[in-house]
Amino acid sequence: MKSKFFVLSFCIGLFFYFCRIDDMCGQSVFRNIPHTPYQPQERVSLVFPANDSLAYEDIFHKIDDLLINGEKKQLTILHMGGSHIQAGIFSNRVRANLLTLSPGLVAARGILFPFSVAKTNNPYNYSTSYSGNWQSAKNTQREPCFALGLSGMCVVPEDSLATITIFTRKNDSLSYNFNIIHVLGYSDSMWVRPQLLLKDSTIIDGTWNEATLSYSFNVESYIDTFTLKFVHDDTLWQPFYLRGFYVDNQKSGISYVDIGVNGASVPSYLKCELLENDLQLIQPDLCIFSIGINDANCDDFDTLQFINNYKTLIKRIKTIAPNCKVLFTTNNDSYRRISRRYVNNTNGFLAQQAFYSLARYYHCGVFDLFAYMGGLKSMSEWEKVGLAKKDKVHFTTEGYFVLGDLLYNAMLDAYVKHLNRDK
Repeated sequence: MKSKFFVLSFCIGLFFYFCRIDDMCGQSVFRNIPHTPYQPQERVSLVFPANDSLAYEDIFHKIDDLLINGEKKQLTILHMGGSHIQAGIFSNRVRANLLTLSPGLVAARGILFPFSVAKTNNPYNYSTSYSGNWQSAKNTQREPCFALGLSGMCVVPEDSLATITIFTRKNDSLSYNFNIIHVLGYSDSMWVRPQLLLKDSTIIDGTWNEATLSYSFNVESYIDTFTLKFVHDDTLWQPFYLRGFYVDNQKSGISYVDIGVNGASVPSYLKCELLENDLQLIQPDLCIFSIGINDANCDDFDTLQFINNYKTLIKRIKTIAPNCKVLFTTNNDSYRRISRRYVNNTNGFLAQQAFYSLARYYHCGVFDLFAYMGGLKSMSEWEKVGLAKKDKVHFTTEGYFVLGDLLYNAMLDAYVKHLNRDK
């Protein structure tokens, strides 16, 4: 069985290795992009403001090991943002594209948060349901009432009868089964503990991890659903602060973890005091940043403060994952509603320049969505062709698919150039 997997991986690796970007062969692995209002003739590529085209060689060598050498390794990508990412359409499109490059690339699904419990929209690629009464907090609040982690949100049950059920439905012909569940949460006294109820009515207890402030549960077989319930040792109920779930399958491949909160800015994530605790479980190799649309939604956008906030956030991430590479996506063009009319947000151009400055500082790449869209006032044109919503900030489902395909194509373009350099 192992030899068959190696031969398959080797053949796929050769497929990539001998394909040029402009070959028909290369055309099959890139996604076809439908007509958009402004569409440059050349294939969309990452931009390297400091001419660091080798910035992601460590990442690409890991992909080589997975696709060409058949080695058992895991590449973890963390994608952080606001409502564009919470919706899960944009990021899941990138995830699905990457995972369909080769059989057997589905590694850990990553962090899942029960958004429905917090009375907000849940990503479409997994479902959550709950019972009982819950309180919630998120990083967009001025002063969140609970400690937050990487997910940027926290929910707290009000009694021991509260439950949450998670189901990772099959998407894009991909199944995200797992056998390890980390419940990211704790109670102050440790009297309240989580338990997991499985489909076969089995109830399992977890192991406490002080460093990550979480409970780890090991399941004998791979599953796609579970229910969280609580037990307590005292007659008085005490809060359990739940930051989400990290589900793992311990398989080699690509783990694409997406984190988004509606309305979140860079300072929103700086409020997450338990960010580092959760990062210890994820250990990202690459962090894609799509935070900025809310930072720039103001009259007096301070680009220097924006840049410094990003540097603070990245510094915190690198304290846990020092070798983590970064990739920035610029803001999309957008409009602001002022006095019942929509006015183009010219801060989009300032944000674009700030992202270029950050990329030069970190010697990394930029996915310039702002330029691809057509720059200022292009969002209204995207709306006319059904790719953007009427609020002129968000995209339709079809529009988010285009964004996901564009980012994937840009990343794959950089990877194929790496293969061609190694010939």
